Amino acid sequence: MEQGTKDLPGVVVDGTWLAAHAADVVVADVRWYLDGRSGRAAYEQGHVPGAVFVDVDTALSRHGDPTAGRHPLPPPEAFAAALGALGVADDTPVVAYDDASGGVAGRLVWMLRAQGTPAALLDGGLAAWTGELEAGSAPPARAAASRTVRPWPAGALAGVDEVADPAPGTTVLDARAPERYRGDVEPVDPRAGHIPGARNLPLGRLLDPATGRLADPAGLRTRFAEVGVTEANAAAVVASCGSGVSACLLLVALEHAGLGRGRLFVPSFSGWSSDPDRTVATGDAP
Repeated sequence: MEQGTKDLPGVVVDGTWLAAHAADVVVADVRWYLDGRSGRAAYEQGHVPGAVFVDVDTALSRHGDPTAGRHPLPPPEAFAAALGALGVADDTPVVAYDDASGGVAGRLVWMLRAQGTPAALLDGGLAAWTGELEAGSAPPARAAASRTVRPWPAGALAGVDEVADPAPGTTVLDARAPERYRGDVEPVDPRAGHIPGARNLPLGRLLDPATGRLADPAGLRTRFAEVGVTEANAAAVVASCGSGVSACLLLVALEHAGLGRGRLFVPSFSGWSSDPDRTVATGDAP
């Protein structure tokens, strides 16, 4: 079985599968909101029974130089400590969800799988859970686990120089909404627009609008092909977004489509636009 998939059917699972296997995995609630609402408050109002809350700002990122973006990866030691405290050992299967069709929870899924821990996304998010919800702030009784401190694998990441001057065959995909890609609006970052050469594949294009679930693998392959990504060059995909969070859903979708794993540009546009020496493009064209 592929790295990161032990005891899981793949990179995504549906609500029926989770209902049958919830006792065999750690269920992680990874809600977070760009507008400043509290993910923890949403968790306390109602979550999948037994789920632990994973905070994007403290467990899945650190903060520092603006050119590193709004959500740089945490040091490996900090990530191991945070997940170990939640009972996630090296080989503990994790199923993560949010209420944004995976645009937030995909970050945890990608991080865990990059380090070899089995993880999957609940396809469709919290809405895919048809059972009762559990309210309250007390985390479930779960023993802390020992996690190996593992460096972030270089092969899963793309550096800023690679994005600025990509190698032949590389496709940089920007997962943000079209209006942010074009530069019509920019609610949080220093400048509006996109990384020159990046192509826009907004997350909404990957989803079934009726269910909020990812399109089926064939449909995803069609959507990737529309921006020039096929089986022949999918390994050279670099995913970007605002701060390296929602781009992870693009990478989850790439894998679910059977196209393998691309790489993440962690600083994404927030880091790029914070560097005055970097040019910003606007409009629909890459």
